[in-house]
Amino acid sequence: MTHSLLEQFVLLWVVIDPIGTIPVFIAVAAGVAAADRWKIALKATIAATAVLLLFLVGGQFLINALGISLPAFQIAGGIVLLLFALTMIFGDSKPESESEQWSAEQDGHSSVAIFPLAMPSLASPGAILAVVVLTDNNRFSIQEQAMTGGIMLAVMACAFILMLAATPILRVIKMAGAALVSRIMGMILAAVAVNTVILAVIELIRTVEI
Repeated sequence: MTHSLLEQFVLLWVVIDPIGTIPVFIAVAAGVAAADRWKIALKATIAATAVLLLFLVGGQFLINALGISLPAFQIAGGIVLLLFALTMIFGDSKPESESEQWSAEQDGHSSVAIFPLAMPSLASPGAILAVVVLTDNNRFSIQEQAMTGGIMLAVMACAFILMLAATPILRVIKMAGAALVSRIMGMILAAVAVNTVILAVIELIRTVEI
């Protein structure tokens, strides 16, 4: 059980990527008074948590309504996670790409706490997919799903704390350091994604044999 919880924590940490969110937070909060930055961090954390909880609770009902088998969803999810990981490794790093994306939208009136902090930085497509896979009703009990929800909340709490400490942290690791960490997280996520596909294929073969 401990090993499983640790795996879930690592997976959720990688897809949510609190460290990669630090430079994004600094970029969008640069023009905000220091006393008000915590409000942006809090609003972004609450919004992202609400989105992930929505999919944690209702994602399974959507799968069932569409008649999608679990192995098919796991394989598709693993492929999407792998593609997401490859963009983290070979594309612009999370801090670079999302800061640039915000700069392009800076003239608009959207709240920076919602975009790009809550989505797509914290509640990324990879994070949404991960919480759905980790709370599958066919494999996990309500207690296990509740524990997954608790782990997700713990990661989001870490993200909030890191955003509050963003300025001193980035001063130490610099933008290049944050980009390096984001790419390392991409490597870990790629391994997790491949493992998900392998396990799903094994389950699919076992189902066909039965």
